[in-house]
Parts: sequence; structure tokens; C-alpha cells
Amino acid sequence: MTEQNTLPTIAILGGTGKEGPGLAKRWASVGYKIIIGSRQVKKAQATADELNTRLGLQTVTGLENSAAARIADICVLTVVQAAHQAALESLREALQGKILVDATARVDFRDPKPPAPPAAARLAQDLLGPGVRVVAAFQNVPTRTLQQNLGQSLNIDVLVCSDDLQAAQAVMQLAQAGGMRAYYAGNLENAIVVEGITSLLICINSYYHIHTASIAITGLPVSSG
Repeated sequence: MTEQNTLPTIAILGGTGKEGPGLAKRWASVGYKIIIGSRQVKKAQATADELNTRLGLQTVTGLENSAAARIADICVLTVVQAAHQAALESLREALQGKILVDATARVDFRDPKPPAPPAAARLAQDLLGPGVRVVAAFQNVPTRTLQQNLGQSLNIDVLVCSDDLQAAQAVMQLAQAGGMRAYYAGNLENAIVVEGITSLLICINSYYHIHTASIAITGLPVSSG
């Protein structure tokens, strides 16, 4: 395990839903300090306490979203699509100087269709300005799979899009630390395609009566990532 003090602190904003705790569990289990963010401090603290209990750790804390963002090195936004813009507006100042990972896929699970451009992450970058390095990632990761095989690799590929290659590489490392494979897939304009893949996966899950459909990239050398 990598020494914890060499790892970035991760804030998962809107981290009390379905995806946030799964990501938090995987990262905390390999030594990352995790801050669960929520609009309600008590809700954030309750989620953090539950994760610490399950993992036998004391490294997960819970704070209000803006306080979590200010402390963290990398922030991961896992709010539902209806809360996306409001969350960004409320966090604009707290996110300055940070990497923001936007995991938003603007797809209605009841009627899944690819969203219209621009991508959620492009909207985030335009709203937050150049002081925040926005990266789109984790839109296609099944939440149930994140809870499985803790400490082992997952058969999941993560497509990472950003205008800032260095920020993208930092997020690729984060995905790999969580047991996933990660690949740079271009700038934030391309993230609209990644969001659209979510609609395909929802339809596949529905047709085959599963909850764990994901994507895989083939044709690359094993060392790529």
C-alpha cells in the first residue's frame, strides 16, 4: 500500500448517493484520505461513519460540500443530473485551484437517450472558469460493481476526457488505484459521447436483466493507460 501522506486528499461532493460511497470505499481501502461532501453535514458524517465501520478505518470524514472542496486536492462530483448546475454554482469559489472530476451523465434512467451537447463537464468548465481543471470520468461505472471485490481489480474501463492532459493523467491514476483501467479519450467535447454511452448501458441492463454492464477498450498494448 502506498503511504497515505503521499496521496492526494479526495473530496466526493454529493457523496451520499449511490456512486459516491462506492468510489470512496475503493479509494479509502487503498490509503486515500476521503472527505464525503453533502449539503447536509449530518448526512455526510453518517455516510463517513458507515464507511469507516465497514472498512475498519478512521480516514473517512464528512463535511458540507464547500468545506470538503476547500480541503481536498481532487474533488469528484457525483450529484444527480438535476442538481448539477446548482451544485457547481454553489461551489465555484471553493473549487478554484482544484481538479474537479465530473461524473455526471445526463441520462434519464426511465427513458434513456444520449444527451444533447455540450457535455456536462464542458458546462462545468465554462461555469467554473480556468481556475478549475475539469475532468470527465466515471460516468459509465456500475455502482453495484464498485461495491464488489474490494482490494481486487475490476473488469471496468474508464474513459477520461479533459482539456488539461496533466489533470486527466491524475484522474487516470485515481481510477487505476480503485482497481479500474483508465484511458485518455480526448478533450471535454468528447465527454458528450461518454455520457451517451450511459444510455446504451442502461438499455443493455434492462434487456438482459442485469445491473453491471460496462465498457471495455481492446486493441491497446497491455501497458497502455
